[in-house]
Amino acid sequence: MTALGLVLSLAAVKAGAQSIQDPPVGRPDAVIDLASHEGTQLVKGQWRYHDVKIVTADSRAVGPDLKPSGAPIKTYDYTPHAGAADFDDSPWEAIDATTLDQRRSTAKVCFNWYRINLIVPEKIGNFSTAGATVAFEIVIDDYAEVWVNGKMPRVLGQPGGPVIKGFNAPNRVILTRNAQPGQQIQVAVFGINGPISYSPENFIWIKSVTLDFYKSPKVAISETPAQIVRNAPALDDIVPPGAKIEKLAGGFLFTEGPIWVPRTEDIDGYLLFSHPNNDLIYRWTQDGQLSIFMTKSGYRGMDIGEYGQPGSNGLTLDKEGRLTINQHGNRRVVRLEKNGQITVLADRFEGRRLNSPNDLVYKSDGALYFTDPPFGLPKFFDDPRKELAYSGVFRVSPDGKNIQLLTKELNGPNGLIFSPDERYFYVDNWDEKKKIIMRYEVRADGTLSNGEVFFDMTSAQGEDALDGMKIDQKGNLYVSGPGGLWIISPDGRHLGTIIAPEHPHNFAWGDDDGKTLYLCARTGLYRIRLKIAGIRP
Repeated sequence: MTALGLVLSLAAVKAGAQSIQDPPVGRPDAVIDLASHEGTQLVKGQWRYHDVKIVTADSRAVGPDLKPSGAPIKTYDYTPHAGAADFDDSPWEAIDATTLDQRRSTAKVCFNWYRINLIVPEKIGNFSTAGATVAFEIVIDDYAEVWVNGKMPRVLGQPGGPVIKGFNAPNRVILTRNAQPGQQIQVAVFGINGPISYSPENFIWIKSVTLDFYKSPKVAISETPAQIVRNAPALDDIVPPGAKIEKLAGGFLFTEGPIWVPRTEDIDGYLLFSHPNNDLIYRWTQDGQLSIFMTKSGYRGMDIGEYGQPGSNGLTLDKEGRLTINQHGNRRVVRLEKNGQITVLADRFEGRRLNSPNDLVYKSDGALYFTDPPFGLPKFFDDPRKELAYSGVFRVSPDGKNIQLLTKELNGPNGLIFSPDERYFYVDNWDEKKKIIMRYEVRADGTLSNGEVFFDMTSAQGEDALDGMKIDQKGNLYVSGPGGLWIISPDGRHLGTIIAPEHPHNFAWGDDDGKTLYLCARTGLYRIRLKIAGIRP
């Protein structure tokens, strides 16, 4: 959520977010040209080639589960499926690296494969490869898909990388972030003639293909020393000496609701965050790539021009890793299923539409808790669309069948978290006249009791009230409050404040160890490394 006046002022601002770039950004420290004899000899590689055929295949029609589980049908497939790392391409044609620009395949709608096995050399000229980040870059006329060691990860909104980037655009894939001399890497490239619907008269060929080596690839746009207000020695157990705040992306109207999607066997961890003013969800990868993950993330209505923040706000993950989204304009909470379908988890209470769900958190039993102030409505508390007379904190049961109102005592309930042991539930208040954090005891049935003011910032200087809130594994609270990021101990002591280049409004614990705090701070995305890991889905 944002300050009410700020929402209105930012709604009229025209600003473009940082342009999408392929990682790593900047000039490499060394390059191997895989379209040359010298390059392929250095990596002990041999290009192999094969045409692709389209064949008739058995399949099934769409079933009730929206998967191919219906009646048997006929469809089309291709052969050979050569993306697997252990695919035997020894019978294929061995082609000279200097002939990669030769026109191949059969014209019109056609496809092909290029495969090469690489061995990381110890040196490239005077450059030592140990520990380097290695990017594979290929430009195919017209499209390419890239498999690395038998894998081709797929993420919604992925702009290139292993999937099609664009017409004659470079596909760029990170092969390793910690290269070791002698390391073996298998790359398979699926070439595509296009545009497919144009039935082109041309053929498929490789314009360029390289390995780019970076000793220390740059991810951050800038880096500044963190400004720390230290109120207690215990802060030293949280914030390391010399802590720095890195700016990762900028040029947004307002950033909100971040969530870290953890690493899987196929995909590295990445950050998602909302851009509610422009109705988008962005994806930021640890290589520094920024892309649009979802458009129309919160609203598709004809009156969208009336809204300051029609898009998504809070984001989180359930136990199955499914993205759960608070949609301002649609006034509901939804879940993005693995097949891309949207499931509505909450949109009404007692027959009345919700205000504009803001922040959200799952309990370990699968119950979903969310706050519902009217800050996503065009006229906030005075909006004629408003159907509930209060701003509630709600609970959706683990089976999704019941929605309960837990409390309506706050005017602007916003950030919410559980204590590490889930004995307590915290919710803060966006209200400039009552800047408080409430703490409740959590009953066995998931409802709340014995609410009390845990911390009061009402007298603190600064125009901002309370926004996002997170907690670490020791039970310390991290709260967007007046002047910056407040760190509050489990017993209610203000340990200190982190002042960022821009005021941080919401946060997410990220990276593999959970010790990096990502900050959505007005027009930019930032991060800071801390000593304690956070609680995350």
